[in-house]
Amino acid sequence: MTKRILSLNIIAIFAVMLFASCSKKTNKQGRYIPSDAGVVMLVNGESLNAKLPWAEIKDNEAFKKMIADTSVSTFTKSFLENPENSGVNIKADLILFVVKDTTGGYTAVEGSINDEAKFKTMLATALKNGKETAKDGFTYFTDEKTSVAYNKEKFVVAINTPQVSNIDKSISNPMSMDTTAVTPPILEVARDMNAVTASILNLKEDASLAKNEQFSGLMGEKGDAHFWLNAKSFSPTQALSGVGAMANLSKLYDGAITTATVNFENGKINLEVKSYGGKEMTDLYKKYSGSDFDKTMVKNIPSKNLAALFAFNFKPEGIKELLKLLNMDGLVNLGAAQAGFNLDDFVKANKGDILLAVTDIKQDTAAGQSADFIFAASINDKTSFNKIIDAGKKFGGPMLGASNKYAYNVNDKYFVFTNNKTVTDTYIAGTANTSFDFMDKISGGPFGGFVNFQYIFSNVKPKVTADSLDVEMYNASVKMWDNLLISGGNFKDGGIAQHWELNLMDKNTNSLKQLNSYLGTISVIQEKKKAKNNTAWMNEDVIAPSMDSTMIVSQSKKVPAEK
Repeated sequence: MTKRILSLNIIAIFAVMLFASCSKKTNKQGRYIPSDAGVVMLVNGESLNAKLPWAEIKDNEAFKKMIADTSVSTFTKSFLENPENSGVNIKADLILFVVKDTTGGYTAVEGSINDEAKFKTMLATALKNGKETAKDGFTYFTDEKTSVAYNKEKFVVAINTPQVSNIDKSISNPMSMDTTAVTPPILEVARDMNAVTASILNLKEDASLAKNEQFSGLMGEKGDAHFWLNAKSFSPTQALSGVGAMANLSKLYDGAITTATVNFENGKINLEVKSYGGKEMTDLYKKYSGSDFDKTMVKNIPSKNLAALFAFNFKPEGIKELLKLLNMDGLVNLGAAQAGFNLDDFVKANKGDILLAVTDIKQDTAAGQSADFIFAASINDKTSFNKIIDAGKKFGGPMLGASNKYAYNVNDKYFVFTNNKTVTDTYIAGTANTSFDFMDKISGGPFGGFVNFQYIFSNVKPKVTADSLDVEMYNASVKMWDNLLISGGNFKDGGIAQHWELNLMDKNTNSLKQLNSYLGTISVIQEKKKAKNNTAWMNEDVIAPSMDSTMIVSQSKKVPAEK
């Protein structure tokens, strides 16, 4: 009996341990990334090399021009010709991250080594003033701003980047009306970069991203590249003033994480985006996240000539609760009262659907291109909504008045505001019943978006008098970009998920190869434009003035007539 109880206890202990290990997601990629890193980028070397071999990168016109440049060092050329000359394993994961700290900040790169001897030679050439030391099984190579630690398996590079500290200073007073404020200059603070590199290598697991469930979820997604943005790392460190001091804005960036996974497929680039918040923001997301956006509002668009469309669904009461959380509901109510309504009126008035669209781009030789825009909102209570319309008339002036340029209309279902009265009246009548073949790809969530690059390109063609290089750049873009599809907005696994699909014109070639070719073409065109502009500047500011002065001098001399 005792043995049986003992066996059951052992089984129970193992079950608890197994459950604990399974319930807590971990990852190996974040083991040497500080948990407070603001930006992280992980590149899947094996995947990217398979989709875009280095030989094809070398065939890029911009690459060829770089190699031919006599100002490029022999070392750089050797690396560009074959990155494996550096000793770095380019087919392994490469991690880059940025950390803002009390000293300013630093940028770090981590990767794997194929050949330690080649890596050492590369460092000696790249950091000519560097000093070499050894500690805890790693060789350190350091100059004033950079420290590299490596052994036969891996390397860590840390670079002093004090400018990182200025990011939060530029957003420290987001509601300040002081337009004369000047961002303080970047101070070059000396720091022991060897200590920074050593701190990364000696990072305790609990202080890293290895046990962060959101980062583990990101690493669990199959992708060519992964991105991580921690808004709190760049949140204001200085005291806010004015309205910002009254608002509890920390709720917006505490725990605010955005992740993205990129996959380069044939003919398209797929992006999976996820947004997280702190506990209170997450509770708001869960309780007040929207449902499917209103497809009828899309059908009411009275034109097939669609340049862009964005449709949203939200719960209006969530806006009120968010303002309460930020301690801004009183201030907003005070301002709204002057216009004749309050937050309760706003919640009661709106059903929770918004549509923004741009259609029918027109070529106007006098004023350039123009287009029709549509803003539409669904109505829950018309009496309450009329209070908001009256407020718009009060503060919007002619925009919501009897202006010919802008027009609005309203019925029991929708409010619509456009820059074309015919469009307004046709939309509100609901007789268009326009269908779009992309709707299945953007529906199914609170948010959907579409941008038709081909339609936009076809209606913003360069003028006949345009520079030939601008025409080349335009043509390259026309051949490259098709459209953008965005869907999602659903609350899933603790965050708001979205899918972005950037479609290219060539559906059969991998998008990474196409991107490599396109960027090479654009780079070469830009170099030609730069050279052309420099030549024009020389002709106008150097050659032309000297010619003019010569003419003036020659004309001022009185040359006697020949006898």
